[in-house]
Amino acid sequence: MLFITRIFFIALAACFFMPAANAQKPVDKKITPVKQPYKAPKLFTTLGSYKDSSNVSVAEAERIISLPLKVVDAKNNVYTVTSYQFLYKKRVVTEDEKTGKVSPATSISSDRFTTSPLPPLWIKTVKERINTGEEIIFFDIIVKDSQNRIMYAPNLKLIVK
Repeated sequence: MLFITRIFFIALAACFFMPAANAQKPVDKKITPVKQPYKAPKLFTTLGSYKDSSNVSVAEAERIISLPLKVVDAKNNVYTVTSYQFLYKKRVVTEDEKTGKVSPATSISSDRFTTSPLPPLWIKTVKERINTGEEIIFFDIIVKDSQNRIMYAPNLKLIVK
């Protein structure tokens, strides 16, 4: 009799747990597409017709400083410049206070901009002061493509000869 009672309780317990196991919904396994990493194209930064590390005359530097930066890729797709830094490295002189001797030195003026071309005050200042041996550098240039992907463009350095 003890044996039959045990079997009865085991069968009764199995009836209680069986519907709960069958009542669960199957889990949907969503397949997420694997995103391929975006490989940025090779970009080129230009000011007028000048690219990286170009030598320009004083007159040419005065002419192109007011032009907008342009960033393109090998297929000539144009990218929107969202931000960049501009540096004007000029020649100055320093005087030794003890000896009174004057020696050449350099000084820089730099700022970050979000529009191209440069603001009128910067254009005017550079045009008035530019001389041979000075440098104009556009760096940390950030651009967007047509799909709003953000990337860095190469720096542009112009040496005034």
